[in-house]
Amino acid sequence: MELKADSLADVVVRLRRAQGQLGGVIQMIEDERDCKDVVTQLAAVSRALDRAGFKIIATGLDKCIREGTDPEQIEVDRAQLEKLFMSLA
Repeated sequence: MELKADSLADVVVRLRRAQGQLGGVIQMIEDERDCKDVVTQLAAVSRALDRAGFKIIATGLDKCIREGTDPEQIEVDRAQLEKLFMSLA
C-alpha cells in the first residue's frame, strides 16, 4: 500500500519538529545539561515520533477502507497495518 505525500503533510511537519527537538537533545547532552531536562526533552521527541507513526497508520487504514474493493487486498493491507501498529506499541 502506498500513501501520497499530500495526505501526510502534517506528518512531515511533526517529523521535522521532532528532528529539531532531537537536535536540541543532542546539544543539551553536549552542553552537559541536567539529566532531568535531557530526559524530559527526549520523552517529548519520543511522543512526537509515536504520534507521527500512528498518524501514518491511521491514514493507511483510512485509505484501505475508502479505496479497498478487493476483499483479499483489504485483508492483506489490514494485516500489514496491524503489524505496523503493534510495532509502535
